[in-house]
Amino acid sequence: MYTIGVDIGGTSIKAGVVDEKGNITLSLQIPTKNSPNACIESIINLIKELIEKSNLTTNQIKGIGFGFPGMVNSKTGVVDFLPNINGWENIDFSSKIENAFGVKVKITNDANAHTLAEQKYGSAKGANNVVMLTLGTGVGGGVIIDGKLYEGEGSKGTELGHTTLILGGNKCGCGRKGCLEAYVSTTALINQAKEQMLENKDSALWHLCNNNLATLNGKIFFTELNNGDKTAEKVFDKYIIYLSEGLLNFCNIFRPEIIVLGGGISAQGKVLTDKITKYCKDNYYGLTGAPEVKIVTATLSNDAGIIGASALI
Repeated sequence: MYTIGVDIGGTSIKAGVVDEKGNITLSLQIPTKNSPNACIESIINLIKELIEKSNLTTNQIKGIGFGFPGMVNSKTGVVDFLPNINGWENIDFSSKIENAFGVKVKITNDANAHTLAEQKYGSAKGANNVVMLTLGTGVGGGVIIDGKLYEGEGSKGTELGHTTLILGGNKCGCGRKGCLEAYVSTTALINQAKEQMLENKDSALWHLCNNNLATLNGKIFFTELNNGDKTAEKVFDKYIIYLSEGLLNFCNIFRPEIIVLGGGISAQGKVLTDKITKYCKDNYYGLTGAPEVKIVTATLSNDAGIIGASALI
């Protein structure tokens, strides 16, 4: 038997057939349509094409899982709101897909799907208690407790990026102030770097930016960090404190076996995790004598969305 995982994004939709070992046997990708009805129709056609090109029948498909970039209710199958895709509000999604294919359909938030993928097949494989943080434009979160995905009431829990790090601090995209996301997202890191560049005109970051602050991005920042630029190092050291303090909170709340860091920043691997691990150890993980929490980066990369969505089945 096979499952199908679908990773819904603001610009593209990726779908794949996944075998019982978590391997993607075939995947396809299409642009995301502007309206919900057009988008759902394109998703149905995409899945049909996927099944046909895999030489499968629906009887060989155990179910279809979906990861959405926004608020969903996994129990009712309703997509409540997608902030970056127009028109997606209170859409009864799962029933439409079930009617089209006659198989089980499950939906969740995309960060939850990534967490499930890493716990079943990735860097947290075999762990029963896992916390994942995705460090991108924003900060997503996922939690596995006793081997099961925890979503909270109405599937609205585990918004780890919107826990408060600094009371009355920097404004977050959610409208509140001081959220973890406002300090450890890629967006936040770049803003912190820009502030330091204005104070340090001799930073090599200016050269790669062609003296244009607006062109600074994560690639430029980490290139100069790895080249030993002092401004980049100063920014990164402060960033590590912000991120580590957030992780210490999650250690104390959940005491997971492992924390997985995903998203673009996680590509730094041990450059990131070695510093975080040292900081957390120096601070006793927030509680003297508590079990140590392993901190790693995600391994499934761009496949995590499809694999995690399929794992819902």
